[in-house]
Amino acid sequence: MLSSNMLATAAAELTIPPLLILPFVLLLLSIAVIPLISPGWWGKFYSYVSVGLGAITLCYYLFVFKAPTPILHVLHEYISFIALIGSLFVVSGGIHISTRGQALPWMNCVFLLVGSVLSNIVGTTGASMLLIRPWIRMNKRRISGFHIIFFIFIISNISGALTPIGDPPLFLGFLRGVSFWWTLEHCWVGWLVAILLVLTIFFVLDMRSYRKLPAEFHVPPGPDEKIKVSGLFNLVFLLIILVAVFLPTPYREILMVLAAAGSYFTTPKKVHHDNEFNFHPIKEVAWLFIGIFLTMTPALAYLGTHAASFGIDTAAEFFWATGALSGFLDNAPTYLTFLATAMGLEGLDVSVKADVVQFMNNCPAFLKAISMGAVFFGAMTYIGNGPNFMVKSIADQAHIKTPTFFGYLFKYSIPVLIPVFIVITILFFSKWAVF
Repeated sequence: MLSSNMLATAAAELTIPPLLILPFVLLLLSIAVIPLISPGWWGKFYSYVSVGLGAITLCYYLFVFKAPTPILHVLHEYISFIALIGSLFVVSGGIHISTRGQALPWMNCVFLLVGSVLSNIVGTTGASMLLIRPWIRMNKRRISGFHIIFFIFIISNISGALTPIGDPPLFLGFLRGVSFWWTLEHCWVGWLVAILLVLTIFFVLDMRSYRKLPAEFHVPPGPDEKIKVSGLFNLVFLLIILVAVFLPTPYREILMVLAAAGSYFTTPKKVHHDNEFNFHPIKEVAWLFIGIFLTMTPALAYLGTHAASFGIDTAAEFFWATGALSGFLDNAPTYLTFLATAMGLEGLDVSVKADVVQFMNNCPAFLKAISMGAVFFGAMTYIGNGPNFMVKSIADQAHIKTPTFFGYLFKYSIPVLIPVFIVITILFFSKWAVF
């Protein structure tokens, strides 16, 4: 496995032409625009678009730069990424949570709040895959796009800010030397404020949705409509995946795949049938993200060599800079890029654990801003975090009308999340900060 120093050196030796970022831009535009113009064509050929644009970057690194090291690193990250979200997808698909009746708005809020805690134990991907189907069933009489979007906001993203298991960037920080409980100790208030603000907005919208139902539907579930859970033995496979996260490669990925296979072949067919389980969502994510991982390589390399010249030197600026890019790039390398930039201001090296520990102790505001920015802003787009697209795909299969890429951005994430993040900035990272 390549060391961090080797990878950093290899990246630093390359001069990235800005034009090489074009395939990444074209892929983002394709994801956003083509489904609007020709959804049928996109459904058939999205994999070719993703792989084709990724191949441009791949060939440039191999035959022009003659530098396979960054590509090998990206492919390793991609395999680890797919192994994690794929295994969690399969195992969670073997757990069926049966809900009936009509969920009241306050019940939905409790569900999302409980899921927010769960995300820090099984990760945002695990919680998303486990809870999205019961979320759809309990709201089946009035399910709409905003139910899916707020699920993505809360369960798939913001909720995972308390532990390294919660979201990939925090796990990378843990591997570099940030203590396991640091984010829980320093970010829990910001996490709680963000969750409660988004939940409040959701409650208002959900209450309005609920009041539009005919009067005969305004009844809570009866005593014979209790929640029932099938396939609980899959919690053993889920535990195996969580343990595997802390193992070195390739043992981590091998154990995850074995856990997924064990779950799939031992889960009764009835559970998979009740969950309407199939591999389409993970297939869609796998094809799209191979292109995203490849095409974002020069974009991240360019950012890494120019980040210090951006003049970012306050906690608020690190929160927004890390967040803005985390909404469109993989938030894990974005986290490391700005962590390296912030540590560079202190004359410290992100590849040295002792330096990371020193930075953690001496500059907690910067580390908190980068951590919260990377996790929170993953909710800004469908591609901001791995489970976002999987949740959308499952909702689409359930024939729920979800917003387009631009609809998500301009109808929901900008008007809902940006004001919330401004409040977070004022409370935690400004001169008026109270926490």
